[in-house]
Amino acid sequence: MPGQRRRCIIVNSVESEDPAEIANIPPEFLNILKISRTPPHILELEISCRKEGREVFIPFSFLEKYYEVYGKLTKNKGHEQFEWSHSYSKVFKPTTRYNSSGMFMYFSNYNVEVRDRVKCISATEGVPVSTQWEASGYYYPVQVAQYGLSHYSKNLSDRPPKRKILEDGNLVTAKWQVPEGASVKRKYDSEKFTHVLEFNSYDSAGISLKLRQGIDLVLSFDLRFLSMNGSLTIFLEDRDRSTIFPISFVCSPVLIHVLNSSGSYSTNYGLGSCQNWNQLTRDLHVDLVKGHVLSGRGKKLSKTKLRIHHLLVKGHGQLDNLTLASSNHMGMFYSSADWLVRHQDSSGGWPIGVKRKIASGKADLDPGWYSAMGQGQAMSLLIRAYYRSGKSHYLEAALKGMKPFSKSSTEGGVRAYFMNQYPWYEEYPTVPPSFVLNGFIYSLIGLYDVLSLAPHDQVGDAQLLFDQGMHSLKKLLPLFDTGSGTVYDLRHFTLGLAPNIARWDYHSTHINQLLLLSTIDSDPILTTVAGRWISYMSGKRAAHN
Repeated sequence: MPGQRRRCIIVNSVESEDPAEIANIPPEFLNILKISRTPPHILELEISCRKEGREVFIPFSFLEKYYEVYGKLTKNKGHEQFEWSHSYSKVFKPTTRYNSSGMFMYFSNYNVEVRDRVKCISATEGVPVSTQWEASGYYYPVQVAQYGLSHYSKNLSDRPPKRKILEDGNLVTAKWQVPEGASVKRKYDSEKFTHVLEFNSYDSAGISLKLRQGIDLVLSFDLRFLSMNGSLTIFLEDRDRSTIFPISFVCSPVLIHVLNSSGSYSTNYGLGSCQNWNQLTRDLHVDLVKGHVLSGRGKKLSKTKLRIHHLLVKGHGQLDNLTLASSNHMGMFYSSADWLVRHQDSSGGWPIGVKRKIASGKADLDPGWYSAMGQGQAMSLLIRAYYRSGKSHYLEAALKGMKPFSKSSTEGGVRAYFMNQYPWYEEYPTVPPSFVLNGFIYSLIGLYDVLSLAPHDQVGDAQLLFDQGMHSLKKLLPLFDTGSGTVYDLRHFTLGLAPNIARWDYHSTHINQLLLLSTIDSDPILTTVAGRWISYMSGKRAAHN
């Protein structure tokens, strides 16, 4: 017979009568919570349940929050089934030895530019602008490096891009629509050592180029203006709604600005003064989405339903290498590499220009701090740029990036010691230290990449720093194990706070990092610990006493 609906009373004894302090009670159940006023506080929660024989069934909407488990109804071969899981993240088990010139971990799955905490891709710098700790936006070396490493990895994992040159001022010339009084001509540019397209719209509405070609939305071009004002505008078309979305690159110091004219929106990206050549590689779908988010219109815009309608230039300027492609991963990779070269300081670091509050203000970092994770991932990117291009300035920046590893956190570096014995490279170099695990391992991977790809006679202290770090990692790994998951850092030890339990995505990152290291270091502790941590993701727990 079918089960019978019942009222279930969940009873527990708690220390506090404040509902906010009661662990894991789903918010939607708090309004029916009853708590006795006198200690010990007896908690009573009445919910709907079902009884079948001697078995009682509790709603999953309650269980998933109470026990932090996950589940959903799916269909399999026409039958409905419920899929239960203990974690929501994924482990990527390596099949070959880690190769420093190959893909960076599983970063081919990363889409850094679409993250909510990325305001946009700067038109002047070609890299992400972060908003995680400062709403107005700032350049975060970790995010810049991850942007570049993700595109480097996608270049190796994705199929070769479709690519079409539209105008190069020389062999390929486009059919521009030039209004009366305006002009276009091809001329030799002594700075670029090639022919370019020079345009002057004078007082006209602009010089246009019709495109309407497929769904490829990655546009690359070299642009500079010879007048104080000018713009290049791409008009995207939503083929379902016949809506036009303008995206303009303008002579302005403003990073991104959305104009609203009677319900018609235009997204503008600032190019600065525009007097020098700018080399741009733009994913126009991302540019449009960021404008939509900034104007409060959300980010639901299907890339497959967009196409370029036409392009318009205004002012007096020069254009070269106008290219439309399905992707340009290496262009975006080198944008990150070049940013890192330009913005490395004399101490070898990439200073982070915002304040970082750690552990509710118990350990803060003032603007100008370095991150070992940022240093490591920047080194991983730069040494790959050197490997692919052979250009020495990338190698020099990668080698220089090791300097903060030998300097203590108290002196402005990233080095700390656990129990005054084991060196650790700090993602957040607070005093006292916090010992973040994933950032430390990323710094080790950066050191290893330099060891692998830099000329042997130039690697300096890379081997020593890597060996010391690996020794510390193996000694301290057990401290991050909770018996059911991992902790993000060791603040419970150094700051006297509650443990900072790692979310499942960070837990799986810990595992993926250990599995990568196990391909270059045969010490069984790496695979043993990784295997145990994998089992936690399936609900296994350490044994009781």
